[in-house]
Amino acid sequence: MAFTIAIDGPAAAGKGTISKAVAAHFGFAHLDTGLLYRAVGAKVLAGADPVEAARALRAEDLEADNLRTPDVAQAASKVAVIADVRAALVDFQRAFARRDGGAVLDGRDIGTVICPDAEAKLFVTASVEARADRRYRELLGNGHDVTLEDVAADVRARDERDQSRAAAPLKPAEDAVLIDTSDLTIEQAVARAIAVVDAVRG
Repeated sequence: MAFTIAIDGPAAAGKGTISKAVAAHFGFAHLDTGLLYRAVGAKVLAGADPVEAARALRAEDLEADNLRTPDVAQAASKVAVIADVRAALVDFQRAFARRDGGAVLDGRDIGTVICPDAEAKLFVTASVEARADRRYRELLGNGHDVTLEDVAADVRARDERDQSRAAAPLKPAEDAVLIDTSDLTIEQAVARAIAVVDAVRG
């Protein structure tokens, strides 16, 4: 039986961590749709045309080692504003969402564009300060030489791009449940998300 959980939100709000935990809890498949855009972004940095890269994307492209670097994150945010890139990736995401056994998709436009009929919709957010601090610690832990100020500027730039793009701007679906993780532990945020889904499933 198909059951779709759509989890949207800005960069570093915790939606990826929450999505993985929710998928594991319910035994659902999980797709980090941001990886699709990161994979396209990585191909563009290597010289590919963005639209052609999106149309030719394969599942194994999502396993490349370089998809979590700051450069690829910026490239992903830039290719995500291209309507033809988004269109090329829609079918991939929708097919995943309706697979048997349930699916959790996290991204920027899952509840509004990709899966507007998802059974459960969450919008995970946090303050810019909280998100910048999390991303800063993550990047430092991965050996990147960054400053908190640069990371905060990067988070704000991505927010502006994501929220102002013409195609599928980042915003909560009207029927999404908002979870602000600024002052929540991971465990608290996951528990809140699971409670939302449990309420829908009855």
